[in-house]
Amino acid sequence: MSLNVNKRYIVKGKVQGVWFRQSTKEKAISLNVIGWVKNLDNGDVEVCAFGDDVNIAELESWLWKGPEYARVDAITIDECSDELQSGFEIRR
Repeated sequence: MSLNVNKRYIVKGKVQGVWFRQSTKEKAISLNVIGWVKNLDNGDVEVCAFGDDVNIAELESWLWKGPEYARVDAITIDECSDELQSGFEIRR
């Protein structure tokens, strides 16, 4: 598995209390993307993802929709500065 892309996403909108973190984890695992997702105190969700360019692009596209009851208004994207890890986890 190539992990040549790493991205950090801040997802804004109605993204907490709508199963966003669990759905993101499931989607990432299905795409062989590793990293983590967590809620932020201001109501946003942060995602740090490592994978190949195709799978990261697919995850990014999914983040704009999210799970059924989410409403995504905006996403800011930059590079994730975390250390590479294995698996995909939900952080508290």
